[in-house]
Amino acid sequence: MNPDDPLLALLACPLDKGPLSLLPEGGALYNPRLRLSYPIVDGIPQLLPSSGRKVSADDHERLLTRIEGSAL
Repeated sequence: MNPDDPLLALLACPLDKGPLSLLPEGGALYNPRLRLSYPIVDGIPQLLPSSGRKVSADDHERLLTRIEGSAL
């Protein structure tokens, strides 16, 4: 999955139904509101609630910086 993929605009977090951000390396989708990371396996986002991995506060700040940096 790449940042220009039109599917990205349609995907939403299964828990809060809000938008997800593609992490710069393209291996996961991130919900900064709930601090959950959802993996992308073989190009397919794993968006089951049980697939979300909780991200620590330090990792959250690092991910936000990387997401904002890749948007420039």
